[in-house]
Amino acid sequence: MKNALGMSCAAGGRTNALMRGAAAIALVLALVVSASMLGGCSSAGTSGSEGSASASSGEGANAAPVRIGTMPTEDFLPMWAAEKDGFFADAGVDAELLSFDSAQALSAAIAAGEVDMAMVDVPRAVKLCESGTPVVMEWITLGAEASQGAFGVLASADAPYSTLPEMAAYLASGEGDFGKEGVGLASNTVPEYVFDMLCEQADIDPATVPQQEVASLPERFSLAATGKLAAAALPASMLRLGEANGMKLLAEDTDGDNISQSVMIATASFAEENPEAVKKVAEAWNAAAEAIDADPEAYSVLLAEKANLNEAIADTYPVAEYPLAIEGDAFLHPAADLVDPQLAWMRAKEYSTHDVTYDEATGAIEVD
Repeated sequence: MKNALGMSCAAGGRTNALMRGAAAIALVLALVVSASMLGGCSSAGTSGSEGSASASSGEGANAAPVRIGTMPTEDFLPMWAAEKDGFFADAGVDAELLSFDSAQALSAAIAAGEVDMAMVDVPRAVKLCESGTPVVMEWITLGAEASQGAFGVLASADAPYSTLPEMAAYLASGEGDFGKEGVGLASNTVPEYVFDMLCEQADIDPATVPQQEVASLPERFSLAATGKLAAAALPASMLRLGEANGMKLLAEDTDGDNISQSVMIATASFAEENPEAVKKVAEAWNAAAEAIDADPEAYSVLLAEKANLNEAIADTYPVAEYPLAIEGDAFLHPAADLVDPQLAWMRAKEYSTHDVTYDEATGAIEVD
């Protein structure tokens, strides 16, 4: 599966803007380098050898081995903690964690049967089902509450606006050239969904705001930092990185309605054939989430390493509060009132090509 005054700039202001823009680019390049060095990711996915040893070292593991895929984001922290602190072994499950450098690579691995469970967002879970790989949404990994995780809209420090309505009014006026290409987004993604919902909350029709397709998050960040884009829709780590570099946060989804969630899915075939393994992964998640929530600072270094946080924000980046996966014997599947609006949005944008419904009781996505 969460960066903005005056209508014109003097020459000195432009020089400062360029310096700040250059600093932002340097930071985001460092972020990319850090991701490649720390994550060790490839399109085929890699697992941490340290974690694999600890997960399989517990005696009495009695559930089927589970391959769990993810992108290197904070949403997955309890799984990394379960790997590091032995919660998988305690639950009696042999879990292998696989990290992927893109959502497309992760989806391909799920479709190919190389991953049994994975952390994704709701739109991606739906597209997997539509493309012939049925999945079950087992629990929310981040976003059970609006305060958990964040996506938002970031603009350059020198943008002639400071809020989403001000940006929309500026772009509609046609009076300036700043960021005239519009807001950087990627189609059918959580940042795009959040941007549309934030616009609606601010009584802005998102269709009236110029938009630019920029699939790469680092490129989107850099274009917004230098004012080539009016703003960019980005996840939490890049929002905080931009703010640390003086960029303007126009809006984010941690206040008001709960908009975005990441979810843990299991392929329908794996969940049907190995229900005990899925349950034990959920139990390990619970143990890790409770440990993190009890002492978040104890996991800040692990988060910075695994989520590839830039050094500019690593020491101050907040550790989220994580929801539980299971209560008793019942999975805490995502609530329908959180999923259904995303299904409706996908239909309205014509991203969903089928009649898709969601069953909260089972976590199943039905495609007709």
